Amino acid sequence: MQPQEPGTGPMPPEPGASTPPGEPPKRRNRRLRLWLALGAGVLSLLCLGGAGIAVLLYDEETKVERAEPDQVTSSFLRAYLGNRNDEETALYTCSSGARLDQLAALRAEIINREKRFGSSVSVVWESLIVGPVSGNATSVSVDLVIAGSKNGAQTSSRTEPWSFELTDQNGWRVCGATKRS
Repeated sequence: MQPQEPGTGPMPPEPGASTPPGEPPKRRNRRLRLWLALGAGVLSLLCLGGAGIAVLLYDEETKVERAEPDQVTSSFLRAYLGNRNDEETALYTCSSGARLDQLAALRAEIINREKRFGSSVSVVWESLIVGPVSGNATSVSVDLVIAGSKNGAQTSSRTEPWSFELTDQNGWRVCGATKRS
């Protein structure tokens, strides 16, 4: 190394010494980074908005409707006899004192027949007729069609008339079920 003379600064590098020949020096493209950051921000907002809309739609679809007695009776029957789901049934049943013994006996009979005969029993309802509302109570008359089938062929069918008592407890709820003669 040669000593430098006083008053002279460091010598500039020779051209092409720090970068290979024919390759321009790298410079940062701030505009590209800005557009990428902006795009990522917009995409994030769209994803959050989409998630919010999905939650609202799910909430609306799974909302329990108890505004009409016939609708509640139909939903109750689907949960109790169709799906046989006691948790779902509780959404449509009185908070206390529900008298469902006769309907519970029908469900037990259906389950026993399926086990004993190796068949499936389905229950559909028709002719839902809402009685007059008296205070916060009403009744719904229903014909239950109980059909048994095995290997895809119907083996039995019967129709039973039933009456359901409903009470308005922050929406209609089934509080009793009686088989009519």
